[in-house]
Amino acid sequence: MACADKEPHTSAVRPRSYQDESYLHGFLETVGDLQNDGAFQDIILEVEGRRFPCHRLVLSAASPYFRAMFTNDMAESRQKTVILQGLDAGMFGEILSYIYSGILHVSLDKVQALYQAADLLQLDYVRDTCSSYMVENMKVESYNCVDLYKFADVFSMDIVLKRCLQWIYHNFVEVASSEEFCSLSVNQLTEIISHDELDVKEETTVWEAVVRWVQHSREDRLHHLPSILPNIRFNLLTSDDTAAILEHPLVREDPGSSEVIRNVVQKGNPNLKPRVRMTTEMALLYNPEWGSTQPIFMNPREGKYISYSYEPEDIPDSKAMTVTSDNNIYILKYYKLKHEKLLSLSKYNHARNVFEHECTSTVSKEPDYDEDDDDDDLKCYVYEDHLFEVDRILYNFAFTYHEGTNRPLLKMSKYNQHMKQWQECPQLQIDFCGANYADKDS
Repeated sequence: MACADKEPHTSAVRPRSYQDESYLHGFLETVGDLQNDGAFQDIILEVEGRRFPCHRLVLSAASPYFRAMFTNDMAESRQKTVILQGLDAGMFGEILSYIYSGILHVSLDKVQALYQAADLLQLDYVRDTCSSYMVENMKVESYNCVDLYKFADVFSMDIVLKRCLQWIYHNFVEVASSEEFCSLSVNQLTEIISHDELDVKEETTVWEAVVRWVQHSREDRLHHLPSILPNIRFNLLTSDDTAAILEHPLVREDPGSSEVIRNVVQKGNPNLKPRVRMTTEMALLYNPEWGSTQPIFMNPREGKYISYSYEPEDIPDSKAMTVTSDNNIYILKYYKLKHEKLLSLSKYNHARNVFEHECTSTVSKEPDYDEDDDDDDLKCYVYEDHLFEVDRILYNFAFTYHEGTNRPLLKMSKYNQHMKQWQECPQLQIDFCGANYADKDS
């Protein structure tokens, strides 16, 4: 019986592509060497009288601005020397250094000029890097945030603009007293003072800032006052404050301003909420052991109780509560989720008039905060809990008693606001002259 010849077995081999990273890096280095040596340069760019010999090909590959200049039928494509307008010679030198090396040097004193040059030359990486650098260094003392805000507004730098506004809102009192504040445009001023997050304790602070801005250039700015005034929340001012504003020389000098104020006051606007730091001094009484979860609010100055619209479920069931020096109200509670003991912190939002969840952290197993856990061989009871602030740091003190030690134990933790979590401090065992704490109810 004859056997059929078998076809030879072949396996499919797919083609692959390889990228030589060393070639790419070496190519850029070679281009930089050609520039340094002055080899094959075919174009001279003149900026503020300084001449920069370059390569058309390299410039076109790096920048859409130069690509359009040298490839379209423009006069510059045929010229040996091209004069560039609207650029700083020093910044253009930095740009050229980046184009030929891929390395960008940024500093606070030149970041705005560098961004401006990159924006003209359409260099996205340089613009993005400058924007990130501005945001990262916004808190540097020597860096003027108002000046940066104006710059970001001109170039529509959304991320930088947003961060600048947040900083200005939070530091409005300081900003309003600076010379840079008076250089704001009327649109920039109204954008700032119209925001809920403005950090002021009294609305009169906003009015005083407006007065300072107008008086800085009275003749040029007084006519803007009627358009600015509706951004002041007259519903947050007392009748005496409003009367004083109506009698202010700026308002009396401009008849339209007093009319605007009277119309705003008459119509009112209940949607205008208190600013972020506006608070009412009050005494707050709250103890779940009274059998009611509803707190009692009272204004000590007026001797009146303050009404509120909370439902009982809107207020966290607390183990401890405190009011900080910044007039923030914190409520602390413990609860158990499966086999974990959790510590929950809520913070009162003055502007929204609600308690908001701040953080949740896991509690260490010792001491055990669950009084009703029958699985524990030895019970650990929390018979006293305190929450308070020292030097703007929030602390939690929990006095506990453990059946095995017959002594109270002080467990302390502090709240890290940046990380939004509790950090445990060393525990302290207390001996009150040998007192016996076996009866936790005593």
